[in-house]
Amino acid sequence: MGGIADIIESEVLILHNDVTGSQRIMEMDYMLDDSAWRQLLEGVAARFDELTIIRGFQLYKQGRVEELALRDDGLHVDARVKDNRMYDVIVDLDDLAASECACSANRACTHMAATLMRYAELCGRPIQALANARSALKRAAAAGKPSAAALDGKRGGVRAGSEVAATEVPSSAGNTGEDENRSALSSAPRSILPTLTEAELTELPVAKWHERFQERRGMVHLHIRTKQEASELLADLQAMRPVLPWALEQLFTLHALLFVLEKMVKPAQPDRHQSGLFKGYHTQLALEGLIGQARSLLEDKLALADDSSAYWGHLMETADFLRERMLIEDKTLGCFSALYATLWLRWLSPGSSGSAVLYKKELRQLQAAESELGPSLSRLPWTLAQCMLLLYLDRDEEARAMLARDGSKLMLKPEHLTPLLGVLERTEQWVRLCGWLAETGPLLVGFSGEELAPYGDFWAVVVTQMPEAEPVMWRTLQEMLPLSRTVYEDALAAHGRWNRWIDLQMCMGQDPLSIRVTALKPIEKEAPELLLPFYHQAVERYLLQKNREGYKAAINLLNRLAKLYAQLKKDERWEQFISAFVSRNSRQRALQEELRKGGLLS
Repeated sequence: MGGIADIIESEVLILHNDVTGSQRIMEMDYMLDDSAWRQLLEGVAARFDELTIIRGFQLYKQGRVEELALRDDGLHVDARVKDNRMYDVIVDLDDLAASECACSANRACTHMAATLMRYAELCGRPIQALANARSALKRAAAAGKPSAAALDGKRGGVRAGSEVAATEVPSSAGNTGEDENRSALSSAPRSILPTLTEAELTELPVAKWHERFQERRGMVHLHIRTKQEASELLADLQAMRPVLPWALEQLFTLHALLFVLEKMVKPAQPDRHQSGLFKGYHTQLALEGLIGQARSLLEDKLALADDSSAYWGHLMETADFLRERMLIEDKTLGCFSALYATLWLRWLSPGSSGSAVLYKKELRQLQAAESELGPSLSRLPWTLAQCMLLLYLDRDEEARAMLARDGSKLMLKPEHLTPLLGVLERTEQWVRLCGWLAETGPLLVGFSGEELAPYGDFWAVVVTQMPEAEPVMWRTLQEMLPLSRTVYEDALAAHGRWNRWIDLQMCMGQDPLSIRVTALKPIEKEAPELLLPFYHQAVERYLLQKNREGYKAAINLLNRLAKLYAQLKKDERWEQFISAFVSRNSRQRALQEELRKGGLLS
């Protein structure tokens, strides 16, 4: 057996050499027949995603699985897995969906994956095959082995002895010429599938990794359009590698995701002028899933200390890879631009592996791209990338000037500013964050309501941490009216500025009945007199409709007014008002009827 199978065998041998004498005795009781092993592979392929498997493998490799035991029924494995704390795990080998873990995942989790890998090791089964279950099943199918469902209808005991396993091996004497041909065909691809060793991954540039990915993909000729196809290709790429140091594994997994992502985007975007039209529903779901996996990976801490690491060059090549694709990406896609930003926000941030020297170098490369790419330059991500680097270098004025100059042409959105503002919030640089909010708020033209909500949330945090910034917030939000109305209202309510809040509602012609009662409760409690003109104005507006619905709404508000006057102990004034109101509208018979129904007229 050659290729990846040799790597798997060597890794299992290395792991087994580390097992203590008592554990070797334990292994004799943990055995899986071929049918049970295939059923387990199928279950893992169906229940676990790639990132969960990768993280589970790390726990397994670090020896975090403790006190593993197989129950007498042969169908349940109990284990304790040490992560940020100790978790109790129960794995149902017959139905993985029924497995349980004490963690909060509520799904197939990393602790279950680690338990299954430890169990597979004790059973003498290849760990790498379990980690790449989809690929393992494909290879088994190519070799002509039946699936678990096609074998005996029952699973049988998982502690099957060697005699049972021996009976499942077909006799060579019974093989026909057709069987021999099928065996030869199935074994041929296995020996020539491209793989990558740890030494090769360390020595080769990431461009060569992608060449090897392409060589392996070229043999299956996939046209990737769905989430399932993307997952299968990703699993096949993961099968190329052996067990790796965590930092190298993070980089390899990221580039596997980038390769699949690029193969989904490029075939459908032969002409940048046609981009944005090709994405069907399932393709869009697949793209979002891949981007989500890549961002999740990038948000984990990179296991690199500094530029002295053997993998530092690969990290820099990763930055180059994402920059090159981000700078020419169509604005309707946003795949590589999002990942480029996440790379610099996480793995290359000042709190991680970033430095001023690195940011200045990257900034020069971005600036040079303008003349190199000309009209093909994707200006929005190019501008935002420079702003992020300038922010890291404390050159805020330059960054904001760039946004002020090009923001309207680029159709700047609140979501584009969120990563930049988030950097300052996480580092608690409140003065700088206040300056950014004040300068960038007026640039967000054409957006309101929920779109501006994150912008308002940043203001709320700044004013909480730095109360002296409150006048700047009010001035900025007022300048942004009427688009900032929702954010302004929320800020007024949060600070108990009910007088201004009521004035805003009346100026905007707001209907009191359209406002949630819970929003008005604090005013009724703290400043009920402010609601009187608000309700009186609305009553007169409803009367002008001169229909039953308008009259009913007016009566509703009149009843609220009656309660407010009673609360303010101004009953006499209420009686004067309601008497004058009834007299003034005495000819409106429909209104008189509604007043009687509402108990306001005897």
